[in-house]
Amino acid sequence: MKNNKIIYWIATAIICFLFGSGALMYFFNYDYAHQFFVSLGFPTWIIYPLAVLKILGPIAILTRKSLFLKELAYAGFLFDAILAVAAHIMVGDGFIYHGIAAIIMTTVSWIYDRKVFGNYTQKI
Repeated sequence: MKNNKIIYWIATAIICFLFGSGALMYFFNYDYAHQFFVSLGFPTWIIYPLAVLKILGPIAILTRKSLFLKELAYAGFLFDAILAVAAHIMVGDGFIYHGIAAIIMTTVSWIYDRKVFGNYTQKI
């Protein structure tokens, strides 16, 4: 059980860092984020809403106040990382490794969340 907790917290810390640092970059280095989104073919109006969600996601996972929001945050992180990897592959810029790490760590964190805190069900 102790190993499960260690794996969970390491994976969760990594995804919180990856998505949190991405959100901070969107806020504090908007010009770079704008250029990056344009090069990937994404609309730039989505930068700030995505940054807000990348901050709220780790909060939902770490606080565990709402199990529905926690699961939604995991799903959002996974979709964001998968779509980011796909976009980078399509553009061919080679920036796929952060996305692959995010996919792996999000999956590991979700699996070990179930192992550490139990397989629960909640009425939505």
